[in-house]
Amino acid sequence: VQLQASGGGLVQAGGSLRLSCVASGRTFSSYVMGWFRQAPGKEREFVAAIMWSGGITSYADSVKGRFTISRDNAKNTVYLQMNSLKPEDTAVYYCTARPGGRSYYSYEYDYWGQGTQVTVSS
Repeated sequence: VQLQASGGGLVQAGGSLRLSCVASGRTFSSYVMGWFRQAPGKEREFVAAIMWSGGITSYADSVKGRFTISRDNAKNTVYLQMNSLKPEDTAVYYCTARPGGRSYYSYEYDYWGQGTQVTVSS
């Protein structure tokens, strides 16, 4: 299984970015796809997740109403649309996957992408 994340960058507060995660190596119909982030000196934290089949989504309270997770089955790609970005959103964002139900805990995810840096300036 490979997860290839991209789309990070530098943006001013209030701006938007869209992260992409291309998944390959197996069929993901029974998987949950997630995004976590890790800021310097902090633990990795849950951002959002989506059930590949059915599209049910979950969000951390800190991003609810600003971020949207979605997937494109034909492209085997998961997206994280990030709007109204704040400096506290600055972190390395990781795409991840696990079989079965959703989880908010990083240790329950089996597969991880390489991470993409998001920096929000004030």
